[in-house]
Amino acid sequence: MINKSYKELLESVDYSFLKEDINLGNNICLLGLGGSRAYGTNLPESDIDIRGIAVRRKEDILLGNDYESIVDVATDTTIYSLDKIFELLSNCNPNTIELLGLERNDYLYINEIGKMILNNKDIFLSNKCVDSFNGYATSQLYRLQQKTNTALTEEELNKHISKVLNNMLIKMYNKYNFDKNDVFFYVENKIIKCDIHKSGIDMNDLAGILSECNNTLRDYRKTSKRNEHAFTHNKIAKHSMHLLRLYMMGVDLVSEGKIQTKRIKEHSLLMDIRNGLYLDEKGIPNKEFFDIVKDYQEKFEKAVNISVLPNEPDMDKINKLRSNINEMVIFDNIKNKDFIENLNYDNIDIERD
Repeated sequence: MINKSYKELLESVDYSFLKEDINLGNNICLLGLGGSRAYGTNLPESDIDIRGIAVRRKEDILLGNDYESIVDVATDTTIYSLDKIFELLSNCNPNTIELLGLERNDYLYINEIGKMILNNKDIFLSNKCVDSFNGYATSQLYRLQQKTNTALTEEELNKHISKVLNNMLIKMYNKYNFDKNDVFFYVENKIIKCDIHKSGIDMNDLAGILSECNNTLRDYRKTSKRNEHAFTHNKIAKHSMHLLRLYMMGVDLVSEGKIQTKRIKEHSLLMDIRNGLYLDEKGIPNKEFFDIVKDYQEKFEKAVNISVLPNEPDMDKINKLRSNINEMVIFDNIKNKDFIENLNYDNIDIERD
């Protein structure tokens, strides 16, 4: 049965769009948790992401109308149309394939069509996941490297600022004939301040000085903002964790044909990474972390060599499933389709790996 708190959440005003949007309501066939709560890597304060699937309305099927997804930013909810998610699943898109491998209690709502999709998940799986998962992992690694390359400790940041301000002072001395006692730059509460003790400054020189000051200020803001993004928001540890999670999920998928979204066996390791235990004193991943990454990259490569998956998804079966579902919608032949009445639907009879 659905967790009581989730049931109350979905029935709250914030989620009223699930009932009121003409494309959703009883057209929803599956809802599940997404993000860290689906992976088992959430913190108590983590957002609640919800992902789902909705069939098209009868009239839209007959008229050939379609949409890709309904996104509600405020609640971190994304509901895919049946056709769109079938397309994404056929390409083994990591962000959607995980919806087929949730733990039973992480599904918030499933009707008859939702069960049909879950019980036929194998038809979507193929070696296309090699490129999709590796591509996502490589992208995650690149983002991680970009952040670690730009991150500075407070000491390094101060040194950088001092160097910039010193260069500014040299220009003031050489270009505008200032003496050392005429001007002084300093940082107070992360704000650059300037003391100038000089009279009779040429207005043309003043315009040049202000331009130089503006360039210095822009450089300082850019460096500080980049550094704040790297540290204050603690993105590095989270990106590091997701990088390994992708490889872990990819290994299971390729070697066993198994979609395992929640990483139960590796939970301790992933949480240690997310909590920053593999970051050095600068707040960037240490050598031990990159050794673990290399190990999982090698595991993924070995799994690819013994892949149990076909090279292509079974499009004949996928199209047949889509056709059967659309036929059920057109002839109103769907059981337990009342979305709100069945939020506590306990008969989720889905096949497990």
